[in-house]
Amino acid sequence: MQVLHVVGARPNFMKAAPVLQALSRRPGVVQMLVHTGQHYDANMSGVFFEQLGMPQPDVNLDVGSGSHARQTAEIMLRIEPVLEEQDPDWLVVYGDVNSTVAASLVAAKLGIRIAHVEAGLRSFDLTMPEEINRMVTDRLADLLLTPSADGDENLLIEGVRPERIRRVGNVMIDTLVRLLPRAEAKWPELHDKLELSDTPYALITLHRPSNVDDGATLLPLLEALTAIGEQVRCVFPVHPRTRRRMSDLGIRPGDGVVLTEPMGYLEFLALQRHACMVITDSGGIQEETTFLGGPCLTMRENTERPITVELGTNTLVGRDVDRLKREAAAMLDGGRKHGSLPPLWDGQAGERIADALMEAPSV
Repeated sequence: MQVLHVVGARPNFMKAAPVLQALSRRPGVVQMLVHTGQHYDANMSGVFFEQLGMPQPDVNLDVGSGSHARQTAEIMLRIEPVLEEQDPDWLVVYGDVNSTVAASLVAAKLGIRIAHVEAGLRSFDLTMPEEINRMVTDRLADLLLTPSADGDENLLIEGVRPERIRRVGNVMIDTLVRLLPRAEAKWPELHDKLELSDTPYALITLHRPSNVDDGATLLPLLEALTAIGEQVRCVFPVHPRTRRRMSDLGIRPGDGVVLTEPMGYLEFLALQRHACMVITDSGGIQEETTFLGGPCLTMRENTERPITVELGTNTLVGRDVDRLKREAAAMLDGGRKHGSLPPLWDGQAGERIADALMEAPSV
């Protein structure tokens, strides 16, 4: 059985690594890894392959940045000859980035079976490009591998046949469980490098266009972070998109917010593990903080991961900067949110995905 994996952005790498490892232990499985190059800078991509123990890609499409239409079209053009030449038994795609939907569109027209890891998640917000990518990929996929019960329910409501759905759990947690000891080993050096004292600190990540592209949104958000930084030190690894907008607008948060370059997975995981709170707009970080038990304030109006709010430690604050400041102050005053571990967040999702691919009827 030949399996071709497509990755393109940092969250994909964390999801693909456990699946690649699990399938490598199955007899008769040949794997190929294609990196579209959607995330292409070393800090955003290259270091992740090294830290996750992933093989270097067999093919790198070197697509780079661009508008959604241009990037999606370029991936489709460049991956089509790869899929035609390899003709794999399975195309495995991950998450909700442009690489995911682009590869799925090409594979579907070539008659190649598609397995979607992290299927069924919905924010019900069609202004988010990722929501469109999820919906289209799930419509095309032959095997829908869901992380939680809400994913199953969403797919059934949309008319997906039950036999195409397999709940496998959260594969990102597999990577977290495996690498947490290595992340902890980096903590002393990281602590000294960032000059973190023994007092609490908050960790910040912001990259979504709805938060960073418009100065009318970004400016008050940075002002709120400055106010929070006057109460607790904040560490802010800045996504290249966010840094560009801050530079273009000539704005930055105050001195209480320490700006750094993007970090590798291990370093960022160590910072999450020890932070008193995380402020983010990332989907994956909502999941990681829930597993780690740390409070998370999410700067989004909705989430495709409602289980992190219902069972976990996540609180949605929208783009209400006054609420952000209130929630942060309450957490610093001891009012942190406590959660529980969602089902199947046990570090074995990669094995269940490998089983599902091996057990699927051949065609």
